[in-house]
Amino acid sequence: MKVLIVDDERAIVDILKYNLEKNGFDASSAFDGAEGLRLARESDPDLILLDVMLPEMDGFEVCRTLRDEGNNVPIIMITAREEETDKVFGLELGADDYITKPFSMREVVARVRSNMRRAASMSPPPAEETGDRFRIRDLVIDRERRAVYKGGKALELTQREYELIRYLAENPGKVISREKLMTEVWQYDYFGDLRAVDVAVRRLREKLESNPSDPEYVITKRGVGYYFAD
Repeated sequence: MKVLIVDDERAIVDILKYNLEKNGFDASSAFDGAEGLRLARESDPDLILLDVMLPEMDGFEVCRTLRDEGNNVPIIMITAREEETDKVFGLELGADDYITKPFSMREVVARVRSNMRRAASMSPPPAEETGDRFRIRDLVIDRERRAVYKGGKALELTQREYELIRYLAENPGKVISREKLMTEVWQYDYFGDLRAVDVAVRRLREKLESNPSDPEYVITKRGVGYYFAD
């Protein structure tokens, strides 16, 4: 599995490469945003570790550009900033995860594995469904292709957004707490930062709903969580 590291601090890149390769990953690197974007396009990595503060083009712009191009490779942002707004902004641009410096290599490897596993895995269909596709109103969710279609048109979803709508749609009418969504969709402890769920729901609604401010599918149960309208 290929990991692209984009960071301008060579000492950090060396440490990341050493530990990732030690754990069986094929790691490559870039030291500025423009080079990182080029390699992301050309080398087709399975995951990108992307620093926020980069020369030439910052990590936010690299992430935005890849998502605008329809590239849904898992992206873990690396940031030295503690401000919540920076973390939320990265998630809103389509990043899947973030790690704050200083970090432990055990955490990095765990998160890389978790994001790769989620991107590559195919969850089995629920007991009441048969086959790899199921329809809810004008939506079709195709588990084999990991795709969602609305009115016959494919939605451009990230892996996180796909997993989120799939899980909610497989539990129609059931209110799911943000903590439960974090466990089932993110599949690991996010250290209490449940804002990531709200950001993912907002991005999903922008792609799914005709009017995101008045959603028909993913509904908020104030103070509790979210549910898929059946």
